[in-house]
Amino acid sequence: MLNKDTLRSTFIDNKWLLGSSRQVIENINPYNNKIISSIQAANMNDVDAAYASAQSAFVIWSESQPEIRSAFILNIKEVIERRREEIIDLLIQETGSTRLKANIEVDAALSMVAAASDYPYRVKDSVLTSPVDGQKSHVYRKPLGVIGVISPWNFPFHLSLRSVIPAIAVGNTVVVKPSSDSPITGGLLLADIFQEAGAIPGILNVVVGTGKEIGDYFVQHNVPRFISFTGSTAVGKRVGQLAISAPLLKRVALELGGNAPLVVLDDADLDLAASIAAFGRFLHQGQICMSTNRVIVDAKVHDAFVNKLINKVKTIPYGDPDETTTIVGPIINKNQIKNIKQLIEQGIAQGAELVLGGEIKNNVIPPHVFINVDPESALAKEESFGPVLPIIKANDEAHALVLANNSEYGLSSSVCTQNLERGKDFALKLDVGMTHINDITIEDQPGAPFGGEKNSGLGRFNDQWIIDEFTRTHWITCQTESKTYLV
Repeated sequence: MLNKDTLRSTFIDNKWLLGSSRQVIENINPYNNKIISSIQAANMNDVDAAYASAQSAFVIWSESQPEIRSAFILNIKEVIERRREEIIDLLIQETGSTRLKANIEVDAALSMVAAASDYPYRVKDSVLTSPVDGQKSHVYRKPLGVIGVISPWNFPFHLSLRSVIPAIAVGNTVVVKPSSDSPITGGLLLADIFQEAGAIPGILNVVVGTGKEIGDYFVQHNVPRFISFTGSTAVGKRVGQLAISAPLLKRVALELGGNAPLVVLDDADLDLAASIAAFGRFLHQGQICMSTNRVIVDAKVHDAFVNKLINKVKTIPYGDPDETTTIVGPIINKNQIKNIKQLIEQGIAQGAELVLGGEIKNNVIPPHVFINVDPESALAKEESFGPVLPIIKANDEAHALVLANNSEYGLSSSVCTQNLERGKDFALKLDVGMTHINDITIEDQPGAPFGGEKNSGLGRFNDQWIIDEFTRTHWITCQTESKTYLV
């Protein structure tokens, strides 16, 4: 079991070390505001050491046999299963995850790890047909090298592992910089699990430091060949700019913000649509990039839908995340609470009608529902990342499509209709990476491509898509017959 009282901020070469920074990161429980742990932060020297360790380990790990890598990943899965309750408790304490959400997160991580155990066998070389006489043409897939992973605080355990495990599976090594709001569940816990599973030194290294001190340096460092970032669009754009302006051009995967629309067409099952909207918005307090950020409802069924939704949302339990019935727990930090309060106040000022709300207690914001929302208002255009749900009325299906695509984001979406072909046709017209018909906007499956369009990011996670992201192509030809050259 991880000892929070003796935590070190760096895990390098299978060794636990104190960070070299003068800064201390106070890891705070967002529900009761108690300090979980005080962590001496890492600095740029620690980043150098972590990347050096990963680079050294890559020489060995990249040449390891697929069965060795697969067996190690299955060891990881076994350790997670054995320590499941500990992981859930840490997620509740550190991120304010409700017990329901924490279980969902661990299940998602386990499914992804199980699927990735097959990845080592799926990095395939191929033979091409060559138009040149006497030439053999081959394409080889090779691991990239060292992968830098910057993970978020909202699903820290799953979203860290979602990059780490596939990278390791195909022969890369990794350095993780977790969010300062989730240093344990986004990084240090992973290191502890890797160590217990028998990791060779250097394949996973962790540095816990502030973005101001090591963020840019972590991205621009000359060792990593790939930066995997999950977080806000504003920070993600900066990560992308730093990666392409570094002395050695880097590949990036950016999983960024969202403004997921749930579109309720005029033939929808309204009871189902209300349940989808309520759960899809308020799970984990709305702190999910795929969370339903706005509901667009055909005018013909608008009033009936709103009545059903309000009745549904009124029954949602909120408060202590450790209670088994709680759906809405605390917001991650004071700054995020401030942003959500400002958005609520701005929505009221811009003419939206607040039909359901409540007071903030112990960092818990009760579910808020707005109607008569202007499609051009902040409520409709911005990602709230909180328990705030705006309802927008559409004139008809064509207008609903325009409203749904009226966003700088394009991550996830949902459509409610009893005509599945109609739903599929509508979904194909959405400028997003993912659409779910008669289901919530929150979905991530190990065998399906996860990712978005526009300002929601670059690249795709899971299955063959992430295998391709974390490997490189090398074309080699062999001339078996002499050619005649001009000189």
